[in-house]
Amino acid sequence: MKLSFHGADRGVTGSCHLLECAGKRVLIDCGMYQGSREMDEENAGAFGFEPAEVDFVLLTHAHLDHCGRLPLLVKRGFRGEIIATAATRELARIIMLDAAHLEEEEARYQSRKSARHGNHKHIEPLYTTLDALNTLDYFGRTAHYNKVVELAPGLRAVFLDAGHILGSASIVIYGDVDGEKRSVVFSGDLGNAGRMLLRDPVVPPKVDVVVMETTYGDRLHKALVPSVDELYEAITATFKRGGNVIIPTFALERAQEILFYLRAGLQQGKLPGSMQVFLDSPMAISATKIYKRHPDCYESKTAELFHEGEDPFEFPGLHFVQETAASMALNRITGGAVIMAGSGMCTGGRVRHHLKHNLWRNESSVVFVGFAAMGTLARRIIDGAERVTIYGEDIPVRSKIYTINGFSAHADRDELLAWQQRIQPTRTFLVHGEAEVMQKFAQRLQGSAVEMPERGQSFEV
Repeated sequence: MKLSFHGADRGVTGSCHLLECAGKRVLIDCGMYQGSREMDEENAGAFGFEPAEVDFVLLTHAHLDHCGRLPLLVKRGFRGEIIATAATRELARIIMLDAAHLEEEEARYQSRKSARHGNHKHIEPLYTTLDALNTLDYFGRTAHYNKVVELAPGLRAVFLDAGHILGSASIVIYGDVDGEKRSVVFSGDLGNAGRMLLRDPVVPPKVDVVVMETTYGDRLHKALVPSVDELYEAITATFKRGGNVIIPTFALERAQEILFYLRAGLQQGKLPGSMQVFLDSPMAISATKIYKRHPDCYESKTAELFHEGEDPFEFPGLHFVQETAASMALNRITGGAVIMAGSGMCTGGRVRHHLKHNLWRNESSVVFVGFAAMGTLARRIIDGAERVTIYGEDIPVRSKIYTINGFSAHADRDELLAWQQRIQPTRTFLVHGEAEVMQKFAQRLQGSAVEMPERGQSFEV
């Protein structure tokens, strides 16, 4: 077996790993880079392998940093089979189409900007909506948790519930190499255990090699119950001041989880019945509809709500905001609203407009409920910036800032350590984490050779 690394190496985004075994080339994820100033160049750069020579893509889940470059892979020649769970297939479709739309919009904007400066060079998008639609043609077999997927003679894969977002998986690959058995597991992104929506991550059986994420490899999460209480307190305190609550929201999982707890808070009388909640994200709205179609993925108590005919994502005062004009109209609301909008890292999307109109107001609050990569607007605000630039305007940060990491969809340090220790691999590769975090996490690992690969590095395993 040969293993090479082509993304999320000493960084958090762009997951892409290539396994060569039994005469086949298997790509695990093909994600987009996010957050850095150089991300456009990184995304447009070479993959580090020939797309046409890849036989399979095994997709761990539908987050953009894991599936966002699939249309580019197809555009550059991939003609193999993409295998994912049913929920991942549905979610990846809306993620890729949305990304293509944003790429086309950005290309048109840059072309107009170039023309205004006397340069009439036409800017091409990284990929188009047609490229994203073409990619859907290469989704083949549907993976089912705990069921073997035969890739080729002597090569098979098993998808295990990773508990991260709907349909997410860790993937174990078994290969026969010169008559010997080899096994490697790719963690994907591991979920935070003990949550109300999704099941806890499944720990794979003992394997030879682990390739694992380390997003939160240097810290522990706040417990869930206090995090929910802090959310409720942030909302009620903000309403008393007469302001709005802005929640930069990841469209997949985080939006649905926050809706779930807002519904619970209303039912328990912990939130005011007059509260108006605006889910201002067409993609999050579409994702929520997909979430409703897969109750089989949920933790038992939540699945039971569906079976009883209850919708855990619906409540009085909830508004789905689809149209741009309706989103702009929210800026006239000065208080009493919870506005959930993408993107979660504030790198684009409608949330930037809401921040522009609320970040300078002492009455309002911004509640961050997810990871913010280095270089993103979210990270700058979280790190205490006194002023930020949004759409060319200098905006003072006067609103109250909350960072509630108990909602994280990622396992924390101790959960990651426990997951790896139970597998007992002989070799561990750390990916999907910032370099300093990996270093701290590596020092805690025992009983396994540890590698922190750089992009383009390859290893015999």
